[in-house]
Amino acid sequence: MADPNFSLRVPDGEDREREVCDTCGFINYSNPKIVVGSVVVSGDKFLLCRRAIEPRAGYWTLPAGYLEHHETTEQGAIREAQEEACAEIEIENLLAVYNIPRISQVQLMHVARLKSPHIAPGPESLEVGLFTWEDIPWGELAFPSVLWALKHYREIEAQKSFTPFTNPEDEMSEFLALMKKA
Repeated sequence: MADPNFSLRVPDGEDREREVCDTCGFINYSNPKIVVGSVVVSGDKFLLCRRAIEPRAGYWTLPAGYLEHHETTEQGAIREAQEEACAEIEIENLLAVYNIPRISQVQLMHVARLKSPHIAPGPESLEVGLFTWEDIPWGELAFPSVLWALKHYREIEAQKSFTPFTNPEDEMSEFLALMKKA
């Protein structure tokens, strides 16, 4: 069977260009990716992973990654913590939903507790660590959403119930200022 030939056009009933097979009319929808992760705490410390992969290899992040088919956001966040930090976690709440249209992502960040003190770098991490608030490598954070999630967690850490956060109003300025200091 020959490979289908796709062209960009507006299919009937649609309002934007899509990749459409010129042979059979199949529409190849390219939709945003869902990223799931968590602010993992153990006592007064936060779990961070130094990325071994691009983008932003060498920078620190929260355990997070793309949601897989047939898993809940909680299951995905638990899997990502295991993959990136060999960490067993327990999800407590949804912390935030961040919309990042410039890279076509929706990020769902949870609050989680470390169930076991054992952590180790997974294949996507150079190293992992537990950091007090003061010791977080603020100038070496990989992504703005890492900063947002940590700060949002700090706002609700003593609360059992809260409304999940969304993007900060001035979402990039604080992150960029931290990067300039590093």
